[in-house]
This record gives sequence, structure tokens and C-alpha cells, in this order.
Amino acid sequence: MECAAKGSGTRCIGAAIRPCVRCEAVAYCSLSHQIAHWSHHKDECERLQQQMKSVDVLNDYPFTFCREATFQVCVKQETRCSFLSKRGLHQVGMWMHECHCGASSSSFDCLGLNKGWDLPRILCPCCGPDSPISEQLHNWRDYYNWRCIPLDSPVALLLHWPLTIYHAAQLVGITTLNSEVSNKLCIHYLGPEKELLQLTVFGELQALFPGVHIHIEFVGPAIPPQRDGEKICISKYPCCNEVECVCKLASETQTSITSALTLQLWRGFYHDRYRDIVKASSPHLVIAPNGGVAAYSSWLPSIELIEKIDVPAVFTDYCEEACHLATSCITTVTGRSLRLPVQLNPFRQPIAVEDSVLLLPCYSNCFIFGM
Repeated sequence: MECAAKGSGTRCIGAAIRPCVRCEAVAYCSLSHQIAHWSHHKDECERLQQQMKSVDVLNDYPFTFCREATFQVCVKQETRCSFLSKRGLHQVGMWMHECHCGASSSSFDCLGLNKGWDLPRILCPCCGPDSPISEQLHNWRDYYNWRCIPLDSPVALLLHWPLTIYHAAQLVGITTLNSEVSNKLCIHYLGPEKELLQLTVFGELQALFPGVHIHIEFVGPAIPPQRDGEKICISKYPCCNEVECVCKLASETQTSITSALTLQLWRGFYHDRYRDIVKASSPHLVIAPNGGVAAYSSWLPSIELIEKIDVPAVFTDYCEEACHLATSCITTVTGRSLRLPVQLNPFRQPIAVEDSVLLLPCYSNCFIFGM
């Protein structure tokens, strides 16, 4: 991990091996850097200390690979590369972008639309569910049981994108059982990056919202100029790697998704492109996965816009501290507290982020909150 005082003045002299003895959430390369950084760190130290008490809860997943993907990645006994390599998924298809070896999100050659799971059928949801959802899914175990997937399957590493959308919708009261959603659900999805290279996994939303036409507007500066305004239709689930599976058969079985999932790409910031977007679709939900609200000043006018249009908006981030800082930014702009307080996302990605600034475990879509 990086020294917590990096970039604050003098150059770091080595690895960050001196943890703060109070919170144990940050570390320093030297005693001099630790002393110099105290005036900044003292305001967050107690808060981080409280967050460190939740480590066991953060690392609590039902999967058989739980320890390998959490604790062992955090202490560098494992890496994302080694985790994927053991499963034959390193630099393969949609999995290519789950480690540092993968291509950057700026190389949108095919947007991940023709990529499959590269897993046996038993390990992935390559076809429609055996039965519709009969009750709300509350966590990964519920989802895996419903989709009849064994708990050694790593598909949650990619499915955290659509499942986080599903959970966000549930939290703000948008379900197929109420009047908010009849036959169409429109979502404005802010700041997409890596997920643009894994778009096929969003096909799972049709299983999660059966009979509903879902339209997602992806808006962000990572979308390349040549893709601006592009419309995409996803009409099937990602395929497994078994040649004779029904997911490979003729088009009538490939289109087992009963209602098309449509996407549209918009390059730029939400507040700059909003007028163009709403000409065709007003949102039921705005969502900003791994938003980093406190890290980018460009969020401020977008937050002002979201406050003005008064649509449920849900944000996620990698750790609780990032959400705390984002909350301060949002409340400063809006002048009121959050409608949806910061809470753990049960559908967070079940593999730790490598090289985090904090000793506190970080996960993609880890915490969720909303305005």
C-alpha cells in the first residue's frame, strides 16, 4: 500500500510499513512522514478506527473461495491474477479487466458484447432462470440458490454490477410488484468505466426484473468519442463454454430474454449531457457505482442537477470512508441529509481491491448510499 502522506511534501523513502497505532487503517514510510501527516490524519483517525472494527463483516461472503479472495489478497498471499489463473480465467474474455494485466477501459474495440463466461454451464447463468423470483433477494447466497449456481463459482466477480442495480432499486422502492415499474424501467448510469467492457453481464437484469423493458443510459467521460450516442440491444445472457449448451443454439433459444435490454452511451458529464438524454428518457433511478464523489469536483454540478430533478439517486464506493467524504460533499450541496444512509452492499464484489490506500479492506461497490 501507499504511504498515507504520499504527495504531501517530501518524497517517500520506502514502503509504507509503519501503521498508525491508533486506527491501524493507514501506514507510513517513515516516522517523519507520520508526524507530519498527523495534523491531517487526526480528524479521521477515530472514524477509521471504528471502521476497522467491521473488517470481519466486510470479508463475510458465502463463497468457498472467500478467504482466498479477501484476507489472502489483502496480505498479498494471493493476487487477482493468481485467483483468476487458478480458474483458467486470467486475461480471458470479460475477465480480462479484473486484474492489472487487462486492457484499460479506453480500448473499447467491442465493448464486451460478444464475450461469454468462459466457464462450464453449471458454474454460470448462461440461460434464463428455472423459476421467476418469488421473493426479494437479500444477498449473494439468495441469488446463487435462485440461479442454482454452486458457491465455488466466481461469477459474482462480474455480476456485482447488475446485482447492485437490483439492490439499489429495491432500496428506493422500485420493484416489479409496485406501481413505480409497470413494463419499463429507465436508469441513468453515471461514470461507467470497466463495466463497459463487460456489458453482457447486464443481461442478467432481465432475469431480475422479469417482463420489464430496461433501458440504461450510460453517461461518463470514459466513453470514447466514436461511441457517443450509440445504441445497443442485449438480447441474451453471456454464453458458457460448453458447445452443446442451449445457450449456443438457434436464435429462438438465444433470445430467452423476453424483453430486450437497451443501452445508450453518452460521452461527458451528466450535467452537461442531461438535456440530450431526457429528450428520449426520464429516469426512474440514477445510479453512480464507485462514484468517488469526494475525489472529483466535476460531481458538484451533477449533484445539483440530481437534487433539482428529484429522482432517487444511489451511489456506491469502495470503502466506508469514501462514502463518509461523499456524504459531506452531497449534504453541503443539497443542504439536507441523505435519504438513504451509508450501508454495506450485500452484492459487493467478493474480491479485495489490491494496493488500497487504506489497510481497511476495499471492495468494488462495497458500500451504498443515496439522496
